[in-house]
Amino acid sequence: MLFDLLLVCGGLVALVLGGDTLVRGAVAVAQRAGLSPLVIGLTLVGFGTSVPELMTSLIAAFDGLPGIALGNVIGSNIANILLILGVSAAIAPLAAGAVLGRDGMVMLGVTGLCVTLILMGDIGRIAGLVCVLVLIAYLVTTLRNAPPDVAADIPQVLRPLWQGLALFVIGLGGVLLGANLLVSGASAIATAFNVSNAVIGLTVVAVGTSLPELVTSVIAARKGQGDIAIGNIIGSNIFNVLGILGITAMVHPLRVPPDMTGLSLWVLIGSALAPLVIMLGLGVITRWAGGLLLAGYAAYTVALVIGA
Repeated sequence: MLFDLLLVCGGLVALVLGGDTLVRGAVAVAQRAGLSPLVIGLTLVGFGTSVPELMTSLIAAFDGLPGIALGNVIGSNIANILLILGVSAAIAPLAAGAVLGRDGMVMLGVTGLCVTLILMGDIGRIAGLVCVLVLIAYLVTTLRNAPPDVAADIPQVLRPLWQGLALFVIGLGGVLLGANLLVSGASAIATAFNVSNAVIGLTVVAVGTSLPELVTSVIAARKGQGDIAIGNIIGSNIFNVLGILGITAMVHPLRVPPDMTGLSLWVLIGSALAPLVIMLGLGVITRWAGGLLLAGYAAYTVALVIGA
């Protein structure tokens, strides 16, 4: 058991460090290629922070563990709202009406698509392709409508090309290693405690792979940048479904475990609605609203554990 816990902890560390290194390398190469900060920020940086989730779901799918692959996506989206947004709002009230009004509705639609695919029982390659095509359309629309003065929060000092390539390769290796360790350890823990892989995917794996989003949103909240804090979470939720679930299903079709269609789906829907309802009612996500989100996540986790 101790060894399995060490595998999980080591995998999470490798995922976080590897993902950060991969993003830095990709940004350096993109800057050398002459891409604008806007394009880099909306594509490479956004995708790069989700590489840990993608690799984890892919490896879990190939290892015959659809519960971890799907639980990683669903659990990450739930944790992004109830846990990460809750923590961020508890640190400082968040006001981001424009972000929620525009991309919040997209997140709701994507959540509905995710629920529909899961209720179908099998998520095949065609469904995965549809998700990826919708993601491409969303990105193209976002890039076209983005203001010209938007700049990504990325390093402005150009690195030599070889350094960028080296960082990218090292980061990718770290992410692959971390994903393998995390999936192996999490699966072993599920077996030891006689709980399903879905429960482990919805909790340990999901929270662990969401650490980059947690760090980014907390830092933004402390700086009073509510738009960045909320936008990071909404963008991650959209990409988790369209990108991670879509690519995983395209590469390896997924059969939905029976215990994935109950409580977690309702919590997924509720968590997608929660920030919009709060903003409509209060105009800002206050500290006490953040506390309610955290309480909701604690209750959901307890319910999962008891149910397991």
